[in-house]
Amino acid sequence: MLNSLISTQNIRSIAVIRIVLAIVIMAHGAQKLLGWFGGHGVTETIQMWQQRWGMPAVITMLVILCESFGALFLLVGFLGRVMAAGVGCVMLGAMWLVHLRWGFYMNWYALPQTGEGFEYHLLVLSMVIALLMSGSGAWSVDLWLQSRNGKN
Repeated sequence: MLNSLISTQNIRSIAVIRIVLAIVIMAHGAQKLLGWFGGHGVTETIQMWQQRWGMPAVITMLVILCESFGALFLLVGFLGRVMAAGVGCVMLGAMWLVHLRWGFYMNWYALPQTGEGFEYHLLVLSMVIALLMSGSGAWSVDLWLQSRNGKN
């Protein structure tokens, strides 16, 4: 089972996708976990999500953990498929709960700004799908583990 989760090839383009995705998602995690980059931190995020969407605290914490520690694991390429799947679930949830109602475009320049669409989430989902299909790629813990098991 573990071998199929870490199975990957030494593909640098997949590694670039993995690393960039991890950095972007980690920034969102840092907003929610630490209050960095204009974020609110754990307590306020839990309260806000509860008030806005009726989100249970445990689900909010799973999102925060996925976007912070899961993204860190994705950055180093450890269990890349599992971490990418977690990011995919977060994106699907965000699209469903928040962004679908605003349409496709992010609407940064609409006045008044009513909300942001789901175009960003589609881009992230395409990166997730590439990682689910290919694994972590080059420069990853998964590739190193695979080579130690004699599979590379």
